[in-house]
Amino acid sequence: MVVFHRICAAIFARAAYVSFCLLRWKRATVYANLRHTGMAQDESCAGKLYRAILKNLARHAGELLFRFGTFKKLPAALTAYPCRVDGWDFEIAEGSDAALEKMRGGGIFLTAHYGNYEAIGPWLCRLGIPLTASYIPVRPAWLNRILDGRIRSIDGIPYGVDARTPREFVRLLDGGRLFCLLADQDSRIAGAIDGIFMGKPVRNNPLPDFLLRMRPGTPVFICWMDEPVPSCKVLHAVEIPATSVMDSFNAWLEGRIRDNPALWYGFTHRRFMSREPSLYGKACGKNLESAG
Repeated sequence: MVVFHRICAAIFARAAYVSFCLLRWKRATVYANLRHTGMAQDESCAGKLYRAILKNLARHAGELLFRFGTFKKLPAALTAYPCRVDGWDFEIAEGSDAALEKMRGGGIFLTAHYGNYEAIGPWLCRLGIPLTASYIPVRPAWLNRILDGRIRSIDGIPYGVDARTPREFVRLLDGGRLFCLLADQDSRIAGAIDGIFMGKPVRNNPLPDFLLRMRPGTPVFICWMDEPVPSCKVLHAVEIPATSVMDSFNAWLEGRIRDNPALWYGFTHRRFMSREPSLYGKACGKNLESAG
C-alpha cells in the first residue's frame, strides 16, 4: 500500500505541475513579487524560479493527498528520532528538543507558507503538543470538511479552528493550548502593524502583539520543516523573545527564503497588497525588464 501511495503521489505531482504551467497559475502574482523584492532581475531568472515553486508545490500537494497519513503515525518520544517510517527518514533538528518540550505546555507558535507547512501540524500533535491552528475556512464547504476531517485532524479530532475574535485565542492560551498562526500573510485589518519584509514595507498581523499584551510571559516559538532531500523530513523549533515578535519572525523567514526561495509559497500570494496595491495590476504579467 505504501508503494501504491508513493506512485499515486508522484503521478499527481507530475500532472499538477504540468497543469499549473499550462494554466500559468499565479504567474502574474509571482512575477510581481519577484520583481518587487529583487529576487529576479530578468525574465529567464523569474521563469526558472516560478517553475521551481510550482514543482515544489505540486510535490507537496501530492504528499498531502496520498501520503499524509505517514505524519499521523510518527513516534511521540523525542528520543525515538531519527527514525524511518513508510520509506521516509524523520529527524528532529539539533537544538530543537528543548523548544519542543516547552511547546507541550502551550504558547504561541508562528510559521509560514514555507515548504510542506501542513505536515507540521500532525507531527507536533503526535509529539504530544496541544496544537490548535487558526485557519480561515476555504470554499467550497465540502473542501473545507475534507481539510478539517482528513488533513487537519488526528484520530478524527480536528486541530484547526476558525476563531473569529482575538479573545477566543486568549481563551485557547488560558486552556494550555499551543496556538498556531501562519504569520507571513498581508494583513489588511485596521490594527495591522507596519513592518519591513525583504526590504519592503508590509502590514503585519497584530494578533501576536495583542496576545502578549493580554497574557505577558507567554512563550513564542517558530517551527518549520526542512527537506535536505524529498525523502528526509527535519523538524525545527526555536523559542524567540516575546518582544518585536513580528520583526524576529520576518528576519527568520527572510533567512529561509535566502536559503531556498522556491520553497516559500508566499510568492503566490499578494503579500505586499496593502502597501503596494499597484504591484498586482495589469502590469503584473509583463516582461520583468519592461515593467521594472
